[in-house]
Amino acid sequence: MPRRLPTGCVEDTDRHGTIRIYYRVKGMPKTRLRGVPWTADFMAAYESAKAEPKSTPKSGIDSNSWRWLCVKYFSESPDFKALDDRTQYVRRRILESTFDEPIAPGASRFYRDFPLSRMTVEAIEVLRDRKAAKPAAANARVKAIRQVFKWGVRKKSADGRPYAPSNPAREASYIKTHSTGYHSWTPEEVRRFEERHRVGTKARLALALLLFTGQRRSDITRLGRQNLRNGRITFTQYKGRKRNPTQLTLPIIPALQRIIDASPCGELTFLVNDLHRPFTDAGFGNKFRQWCNEAGLKNCSAHGLRKAGAAIAADNGATTKQLMAIFGWSSSKMADYYTRGADQKRLAESAMHMLGAEEQSEAETGPTKRPGGTFWDKN
Repeated sequence: MPRRLPTGCVEDTDRHGTIRIYYRVKGMPKTRLRGVPWTADFMAAYESAKAEPKSTPKSGIDSNSWRWLCVKYFSESPDFKALDDRTQYVRRRILESTFDEPIAPGASRFYRDFPLSRMTVEAIEVLRDRKAAKPAAANARVKAIRQVFKWGVRKKSADGRPYAPSNPAREASYIKTHSTGYHSWTPEEVRRFEERHRVGTKARLALALLLFTGQRRSDITRLGRQNLRNGRITFTQYKGRKRNPTQLTLPIIPALQRIIDASPCGELTFLVNDLHRPFTDAGFGNKFRQWCNEAGLKNCSAHGLRKAGAAIAADNGATTKQLMAIFGWSSSKMADYYTRGADQKRLAESAMHMLGAEEQSEAETGPTKRPGGTFWDKN
C-alpha cells in the first residue's frame, strides 16, 4: 500500500478549510502540487518540483537593510558599547523587537529586511504608532532608532559612503504623554514605611540611604563604609560611569549616620541580601518592592524616594545648582523642574492674599458698602 504522500510533500489547510499539497525542501520556498496524490498528473508535477535547480538557501543578513544597520550598531558603535550593561540590554531588545514587525498588517515582508533607502519618517512613525497604547514604549522606539541612524550617517564603509544615507528618525516626533513617571512619596507615606520598618532593619536602612543621599538604587547597593571619610561619603555614580563619570562627595547628615550605626551592614556594602552578599540592582528592587507592600504602599518605589528628596530640597529653598550638586545631574533640566514647582508654591503663598485685597479694603470703609469681588460684580 503506497504512502499517503510522497517524500518531501506536506499538507497545509488554508483559512477556508481547503487542503493543499506542497513539496518542501528545508530552507527553500514551498512548491504547490495540484491534483490527487499518486495520480499520474500529480507525480509529474512532483518530479518536476524535485528536478528544479536548488539555489543556495539564503543566509545571513541583507546588506543595507534595517537589521543589517542595527547589527553593525551593536558590534561597532563606541557609543552603544559605552552604555551600561542594563541600558545596552534594554536598547537591544527595543531595536530587535522591530525586526519581526510586518511592513503592513498581514504583509509577508518584515522590517528586518527593509532597505535603508526606504526607511522614511512615515515608516518609522508606523513602528512608533504600533506602541501608541504605551506612549513610553513608543517614544523609546523612536529614541533608539534615532541613535542607530545618528551613528549610521557618521560611520563610513570601505568605499567611503555612510552606512545610512540619512537620519529619518530625527523628524519622527514623540507621542505626548501626561505621565509624571514614578510616584513621588509623600511625608505620610514615608511615616507609614518607618512605622512598619523600625530602625535596625535592612528596610529602614535602605529607606534612609535612598532618602538622605538622593541617589539611585544602583548607587546605594554599592555604597559601603569604604566610601565614608571625615563625615562625608564619596563615590562615582553608577549610571553613566562609562561615558561621563560623575563623582560626588556628600555630607552624611546626622539622621543617616544614626541609622547606619544602628543597622546591620555588610563588609563591602551597607545593604546585603539574605545570603549576606551585596544586592544586585534587580534583587534590591524586588526586595524594596516587598518592603513597600508590607507597609501597604503599593504605588511607592525606590526611585520615587529620589523624586521626593528633590522636591523636599527644592521646597526648602535649594537652588538649581545645589540640586545638581546633590543629585549628580549634569544639566539643569531636572533641577529646574523641581525649583520651578517650589518657586510657584512660594510665589503663590506670598501673593495669594492679593486676590482679596479689594474686598478687604471695601470692608474696612463701612458695613453699608456692598461686598466687592469678581463674583459679586458678575452676578
